[in-house]
Amino acid sequence: MTHHHTLLDREAFLEALRHMGEEDLRFLNRMVVERLNLLAQAKSTVQLAQFAQGDRVCFTLDTGEVKRGVIVRLNKKTASLLTDDRQNWKVSPGLLRKDTQPAEASDRRA
Repeated sequence: MTHHHTLLDREAFLEALRHMGEEDLRFLNRMVVERLNLLAQAKSTVQLAQFAQGDRVCFTLDTGEVKRGVIVRLNKKTASLLTDDRQNWKVSPGLLRKDTQPAEASDRRA
């Protein structure tokens, strides 16, 4: 985990948090969620920048099966792929790896 210097004294924050009412806590929650979403979007953008349309990539399913294919489009948060078995997938860039194996001859279509 990366440690960053903060401008906020955590002990003082915890003390202030203990005295907040419901309205202030809901406001703080909205601000925290907004900030986390912004950080996640920035991370996804950085990860997507590693790939381009036409790249051969692979990813692993929960079952352990590895899917291979080509990026057909880069979206805001995902990459749209056409897999070698002709399936369409939208995959988070954090799950993708560049694929060094060429498509199998039986999977290629001219």
